[in-house]
Amino acid sequence: MRGNHTVLVLLWFLGIYAPTLFCANVQYDHRALVIDGKRRVLISGSIHYPRSTPQMWPDLIQKSKDGGLDVIETYVFWNLHEPVRGQYNFEGRNDLVKFVKTVAAAGLYVHLRIGPYVCAEWNYGGFPLWLHFIPGIKFRTDNEPFKAEMKRFTAKIVDMIKQEKLYASQGGPVILSQIENEYGNIDVHYGGAGKSYIKWAATMATSLETGVPWVMCQQADAPDPIINTCNGFYCDQFTPNSNTKPKMWTENWSGWFLSFGGPAPHRPVEDLAFAVARFFQRGGTFQNYYMYHGGTNFGRTSGGPFIATSYDYDAPIDEYGIIRQPKWGHLKDVHKAIKLCEEALVATDPTIKSLGPNLEAAVYKTGAVCAAFLANVGTTSDVTVNFSGNSYHLPAWSVSILPDCKNVVLNTAKINSASAISSFTTESSKNDIGSLEASSSRWSWVSEPVGISKADSFSKTGLLEQINTTADRSDYLWYSSSIDLKDDAGAKTVLHIESLGHALHAFINGKLAGSQAGNSDKSKLNVDIPVTLVAGKNTIDLLSLTVGLQNYGAFLESWGAGITGPVIMKGLKNGNTLDLSSKKWTYQVGLKGDELGLSSGSSGKWNSQSTFPKNQPLTWYKTTFVAPSGSNPVAIDFTGMGKGEAWVNGQSIGRYWPTYVSSNAGCTDSCNYRGPYNSSKCRKNCGKPSQTLYHVPRSWLKPNGNTLVLFEESGGDPTQISFATKQIESLCAHVSESHPPSVDLWNSDTESRRKVGPVLSLKCTYQNQVISSIKFASYGTPLGTCGNLYHGRCSSNKAMSIVQKACIGSSSCSFGVSVDTFGDPCRGVTKSLAVEATCA
Repeated sequence: MRGNHTVLVLLWFLGIYAPTLFCANVQYDHRALVIDGKRRVLISGSIHYPRSTPQMWPDLIQKSKDGGLDVIETYVFWNLHEPVRGQYNFEGRNDLVKFVKTVAAAGLYVHLRIGPYVCAEWNYGGFPLWLHFIPGIKFRTDNEPFKAEMKRFTAKIVDMIKQEKLYASQGGPVILSQIENEYGNIDVHYGGAGKSYIKWAATMATSLETGVPWVMCQQADAPDPIINTCNGFYCDQFTPNSNTKPKMWTENWSGWFLSFGGPAPHRPVEDLAFAVARFFQRGGTFQNYYMYHGGTNFGRTSGGPFIATSYDYDAPIDEYGIIRQPKWGHLKDVHKAIKLCEEALVATDPTIKSLGPNLEAAVYKTGAVCAAFLANVGTTSDVTVNFSGNSYHLPAWSVSILPDCKNVVLNTAKINSASAISSFTTESSKNDIGSLEASSSRWSWVSEPVGISKADSFSKTGLLEQINTTADRSDYLWYSSSIDLKDDAGAKTVLHIESLGHALHAFINGKLAGSQAGNSDKSKLNVDIPVTLVAGKNTIDLLSLTVGLQNYGAFLESWGAGITGPVIMKGLKNGNTLDLSSKKWTYQVGLKGDELGLSSGSSGKWNSQSTFPKNQPLTWYKTTFVAPSGSNPVAIDFTGMGKGEAWVNGQSIGRYWPTYVSSNAGCTDSCNYRGPYNSSKCRKNCGKPSQTLYHVPRSWLKPNGNTLVLFEESGGDPTQISFATKQIESLCAHVSESHPPSVDLWNSDTESRRKVGPVLSLKCTYQNQVISSIKFASYGTPLGTCGNLYHGRCSSNKAMSIVQKACIGSSSCSFGVSVDTFGDPCRGVTKSLAVEATCA
């Protein structure tokens, strides 16, 4: 076996490290990207390499390919790759070349969005902080210091991709590159300097001679030959700025990002599918999901401020790498349906005509080839339309796709794909994990000193802006001063603090007096904290913290943070006030625990002897644990903790903040997909913590002897922490007699498709699973949603036994949704089949 194993390893190595020989000449014309002389319809999806691990990449990419994608799109993250000017990091999660080669090994193309400004809810929009300190620099405008640095980094990336022969012109997978990013949204702020900057960026990019086209998203004046592209929830109405350029959609937002203090966004798949079909109906040929897999903001990479650690984005593949159903499956069917129309789509422009109010037909016809899209963009009424002599039923806010201009292969509002309910299971503490409660004996700790404790502290008169002071080496900056009082303070003494944000903790004489945080809408703080002062010397220690730096907007380099004042002591004896703003303050960047290397868990300073400090601010905690059994994805539930950062075996899993609860307003139990979507529609999780579960990649874990380190800022009880694994709890499907037959049957003849009719299919998520039970089965008029299905007025008494017999013990099963299979429990009524199953 060893010899065969060596061959397999070699083949895998070559697959990953030798680019698939695409050998493609990539150009474009008015209809599409043209690859080796052939116009292409391309479906793309965004996966950001640092938001997952190299061990996850092959599976994520394969699931993307299985979902019908042709292209993987990623940003390039400048601050990851050049954290210190001239010092580069392309290791581990930063290994851009390995990621591109992994995509190539799967046979997919790559769109490399170099930027190098990326936005992406990423810290500082992807800019390295050292850029901020270059004399005379102004970001993203006609500024020589900035342009020099931007060109140097862009050329560095292009040269690296060329060296590895990864451009399609060299036989590699990269068919597109992007320069700049959504500049058209803010360029009005830069006036003429913005216009000349965009022309410069276009000339600079094309001068690098990648051999593939460049794009600019959201840039209506993108100079030739740069293709301007669309970002948004809908791009069917978008038109490129030249008739020589194709209609491309670089960001179709599959959901939205999560903020600390915000509810969980959700975009229904019926609406997402509608947006995709409308784009292709009206002339589009390249569409990308942002995100297809969102992933995790490990470490301090999240931007914002207040972007959460989870970057799940309600994407077709969830944060943990599990397929999200029915979003993944229904979109897969949409992609197949669109690809059935490809020959007609690329050959000509659509002929578009109205079929009535809110009703539209688009026909692509050339010679014997014909494809059509029928849309009902109304938000309330289903409509029956006549098209080419035939009658078609169009649900509200839906598109029907007709690859032969006669037969409907798919309607975007009718889902044939199964849906799934996932859940987290806490591991039993018998395995030495699960809840880490057992006594605090499993924990050791170190108290972080209040105030100044490091040798590199310094003093200045007045209050310093935080980003200029820390250079973002840490979230934390101490501001420390003292006042001498001859008498006791007044009974109602208040410390008034004004800060640019993002949060702060105030300590008086070493004790926490109060805390305050901003939010994603307003990071600035204006707070009054009641304090108790004593006669004599009083120390005032203010811990200011950032929660991800601004990632979007004009003049990014000018956004500040920290306590810029005033800081005033109000309500002293005799009603006096004392302005502390211009006093001498001592500053400390970061924590003593950082200097001691506590996050690795290896320092010898840990204490396990004295009383265990629960609910104490500024405390480091450490424990060891056994990895949860099995191979399902792992999360830590931080319920019981306040706010801080966590490390597993020295790797930061990100900021945790389970005490930041979202507003009670703005969520609905039911979600109507009909009508334009926006980021505040269909939200979930109101009145609950924004994020309690935090992803720990399996590859970061050992079977046992794992180290968990926490830095708790505000006070928490680490014995309440638990480990959980994610699995699929239930599979459901609900298919009506009115659904089209499966898109997979299209290549069989029309009569065969008509005989088969609609089909309900179930398949376990994992290869080693079989269907173990049927929780619900009903043929007739079943109602409800997955996890809460129930019988309607009519139901076949055969359904449960038929479904159990066909499914239990098998990894998949399927049924024709018809009276031939289940009998007819109610004549003259359109019937459907609903099933809920579990796999084990």
